[in-house]
Amino acid sequence: MKVHQIQVGNMQNFSYIVEDEDTSEAIIIDPSWDLIELEMVIKNNNLKIKYIVNTHHHFDHTLGNEAMVESTKSPIIQHESSELKHDITVKDGDFIEFGNSKLKVLHTPGHSQDSICLVGDGKIFSGDTLFVGNCGRIDLPGGSAKDLYHSLFDVLHNLDENLVMYSGHNYGGSEISTLGQEKITNHVMQKRTEQQFLDMMS
Repeated sequence: MKVHQIQVGNMQNFSYIVEDEDTSEAIIIDPSWDLIELEMVIKNNNLKIKYIVNTHHHFDHTLGNEAMVESTKSPIIQHESSELKHDITVKDGDFIEFGNSKLKVLHTPGHSQDSICLVGDGKIFSGDTLFVGNCGRIDLPGGSAKDLYHSLFDVLHNLDENLVMYSGHNYGGSEISTLGQEKITNHVMQKRTEQQFLDMMS
């Protein structure tokens, strides 16, 4: 599984094209701005896009959906709690398959109710649930510090520490990290009680 990480827009977003190298089938994760950059990756690598996947519904992760649907004729996948227009719903534990590759869907609410992470082939696409050195904000509609606590400590904290992390924004000291590194250095991933976490996030 090959990852094309593309920084787009003025909010330091990352869009991703994840390629199954055996078949050249691929998915797009979170298209928003600078779609010409995504088109170039698709064209230069002769990729067939199977799905457009959104880690959550916020505009800076979905703005390019319709244009990429028009360009690739691919359906949009979102979590079942998303209220945006999409074609396929997924829930916690589902798999998104393309070529010989697959990514497992983990429902990780907190930044938004429909936030998901995608895990497979030694990688995690964490959307705005977890950044390098921080986490997504919880003060937008649907945000919840309590939900985020459980997503971080009941879900992400228990995953393989060697997973290479690709997040939704370039907000940290590096473009990628590992879950193990984040457990050591990221202040939001330090073990604390739920109440301590809520106090910190407020």
